[in-house]
Amino acid sequence: MTIALTGAAGNLGRLVAARLIAATDPSQVVLITRRPEAVADLVALGATARPADFTKPDTLPAAFAGVDRLLIISADDVGTRLPGQLAAIEAAKQAGVGHLFYTSVTNPVAENPAGVVPSHQATEEAMAASGLRWTALRNNLYSEFQVPTIQQAAASGSLVTNAGAGLTSYVTRTDCAAAAAGALLHPDPAQVYDISGPAGVSTRDLADLAAGLRGGSVEVVDVSDEQYVAGLVAAGLPELVAGLLASFGTATREGFMDLTTSAVKDLTGQDPTPLSAVVD
Repeated sequence: MTIALTGAAGNLGRLVAARLIAATDPSQVVLITRRPEAVADLVALGATARPADFTKPDTLPAAFAGVDRLLIISADDVGTRLPGQLAAIEAAKQAGVGHLFYTSVTNPVAENPAGVVPSHQATEEAMAASGLRWTALRNNLYSEFQVPTIQQAAASGSLVTNAGAGLTSYVTRTDCAAAAAGALLHPDPAQVYDISGPAGVSTRDLADLAAGLRGGSVEVVDVSDEQYVAGLVAAGLPELVAGLLASFGTATREGFMDLTTSAVKDLTGQDPTPLSAVVD
């Protein structure tokens, strides 16, 4: 069975690729990337690299040729990635791919205010309409992204947030990669996996982790979405980026990220990593 993944040179892609190479015949692993030279070390382990670019749809069918299972790793450019992802689904149909997998997000529904949701929702809808077998790997928010927030709170003594009393089941990128590899190798994968950490985490929990680093108390300061965006802009972030970051707090406050499942253990045999282990 030939397994391919796009974005193979990226942070998540490299982790998935390494898992696949270790767990199956490396010659059956195809690494699709705009930068084949960046995966030379993985090719040296027996995998194959193929060049392709979502912004150049004509490069995709050849890259997907002969592939049984294809993982489309969502692109980083949130505002512009959808056309390329839709082109990848169409190219997969043309190439005769048997089963599509896609890295999505928790609760990709119209009501979810997280800024990444529209492109994830549209991509899942396109997979469902493709006629191909498909699986959505709905990853919760990365634990690693919380480390700078916790460190900043430790330094200042306050954690400023617009997430209110909501919970997020933060999950490590490594666990997401392991779960993706597990799904790709599963003899009969489910249509949807909600990939989460071991438990919902509150802003008070984040502040307590920061207090452990600080060696003293850390206050939670609740602000509105508008105030949060204004604070990020004042700190030097572009307004679009600030709005995107704030949207995750809104989604958390409204309960969309509060979903904890056993998917990581089901797919890997290992318990998911707690946020505290990432901070330590």
